[in-house]
Amino acid sequence: MFEESLFTSPFWDGLIIILTLGGILGCFALIIWLGRKTPKSDEKVKTMGHVWDGTLEEYNNPLPIWWLNMFYLTLIFGIFYLILYPGLGSFAGTLGWTELTEYQLEMDAADTRYGPLYRKYQNQPIAALVENPTATKLGHSLFMTYCTTCHGSDARGVPGYPNLRDKDWLYGGTPETIKTTITNGRSGQMPTAEQNGLKTEADINNVANYVLRLSGKEHDQAAAAEGQKTYQRICFACHGMQGNGMQALGAPNLTDNIWLYGGSLAKIKESVTYGRQGKMPAHGEFLGEAKVHLLTTYIYSLSLDK
Repeated sequence: MFEESLFTSPFWDGLIIILTLGGILGCFALIIWLGRKTPKSDEKVKTMGHVWDGTLEEYNNPLPIWWLNMFYLTLIFGIFYLILYPGLGSFAGTLGWTELTEYQLEMDAADTRYGPLYRKYQNQPIAALVENPTATKLGHSLFMTYCTTCHGSDARGVPGYPNLRDKDWLYGGTPETIKTTITNGRSGQMPTAEQNGLKTEADINNVANYVLRLSGKEHDQAAAAEGQKTYQRICFACHGMQGNGMQALGAPNLTDNIWLYGGSLAKIKESVTYGRQGKMPAHGEFLGEAKVHLLTTYIYSLSLDK
């Protein structure tokens, strides 16, 4: 294991400073060296030996003074920049500028401008807000900004990320539960076959076939009969004896045809074998109460009959 002190040592600060300033000084030296010789008026400029089309030659002319001065000004600008802003190890710069401070200023400015618009709906019941086109439009805008990466722009999800447009909810679909999910996040875990005591491929295959039977899909009847015994000994604790799931635990209903990771025999066996680790990050502190309220309104509206 690496010690954290190895990455916060003054050595790295010094190395970064040396490399950065050394690079600038090296550029100065290179420009001075290349521009030190200016041919006399009666001296013939030599070519570099490169000829194109038999007529176009490359001459070893020095850079024009104005162009050379632009290089010097760029390097001088770089030095002043490193004095004013971060760039030399842990040196913060004389202006004290930080990305975090800049970000907070931008967030404060955005809150000053848009905050009242979001807070206008904060204390209104979600059940009533779903009938308000402006509120749901604001919620949709928030969804498109923060949620599409996982749930898709149409909110129908992708493998491993739930479809928000159906009526199937892992933790519950009431406005209060959805709001809790957005605010605090969720962490779902399914143990591996080894952790559940399933030691053979036959055990895994049997349980998977029983899960197929629960959902009414084609299955191996003999394997499912054996898998039922294992299910009622191990799996019922989360998914229930009838396979209807438990929203308190985030354990999915196995009797419908809605699958988070896929409902084929191969995918179910994969879930049983390796388990699943699902995590939704908390958004409450990041978004704030007013935005979470509108985002909940939009998501809740998706599963209602229109």
